[in-house]
Amino acid sequence: MPEKHSDREFLEFVIKALVDHPSEVKINRKVDEMGVLMTLDLNREDMGKIIGRQGNTAKAIRTLLRVVGMKNNARVNLKINEPEGGSREGRAASATASVDEVMNDLKEE
Repeated sequence: MPEKHSDREFLEFVIKALVDHPSEVKINRKVDEMGVLMTLDLNREDMGKIIGRQGNTAKAIRTLLRVVGMKNNARVNLKINEPEGGSREGRAASATASVDEVMNDLKEE
């Protein structure tokens, strides 16, 4: 019997409801000793909708994913990949931070 991944289904439903290009949404689910890592790829035009002002939308999505994970006794994390042609492309690698690094910095403040 195939294993059901309600966290993946939930994330896909939420993201596709928010973006203008739902057919370009790709979610990769990886399980390891640290828990579940959901990796999100989407159209660069939709990044602002998913991140939100000051990262609030992304933070809310991560919070809801963690709640879904707790229901299934799993630690769920979300990584949002910078799309090709994104606003940070072309900058020096050492000068840029990933979306997740910025979000972690915001949490620590």
